[in-house]
Amino acid sequence: MAIDISDVKKLKELTGVGLTDAKAALEEAKGDFDKALEAMRKKGLTKAEKRSEREARAGLIGTYNHDGRIGVIVEVNCETDFVARNDIFKDLVKDVAMHIAASEPKDVKDLLEQPFVKDPSKTVGDNVKDHAARLGENVVVRRFSRQALGEVE
Repeated sequence: MAIDISDVKKLKELTGVGLTDAKAALEEAKGDFDKALEAMRKKGLTKAEKRSEREARAGLIGTYNHDGRIGVIVEVNCETDFVARNDIFKDLVKDVAMHIAASEPKDVKDLLEQPFVKDPSKTVGDNVKDHAARLGENVVVRRFSRQALGEVE
């Protein structure tokens, strides 16, 4: 069975694996893109879980402001400055800050267990693990602060 190169490129982009691995996954799934994607995600999540033991001291402080009424500051860590400057990582930090503004989690554990506002079929923690797999590093949501006008502590 001939594997379409556009599917290989798309799978590579979505999972962050090399072209050879993407092609092999598609061949193993007999050309079924969804099966190949699921298999690659499982492999990536397994690797991400192994990486979770490594120390994450680099990262970004991200912010989100919703109409001047809700403000969030969040610290998301990774292992290297190289990854912290990556657009994939920056987008993750923005998405986590936006989720905090929208969902009002009580703490990081509560944040990671909530359905992700952009894709309720997975949790925030699943989204973080997906990004960790794509980036090849340990990624940790360390802490956050959320402020809203009129809220009393």
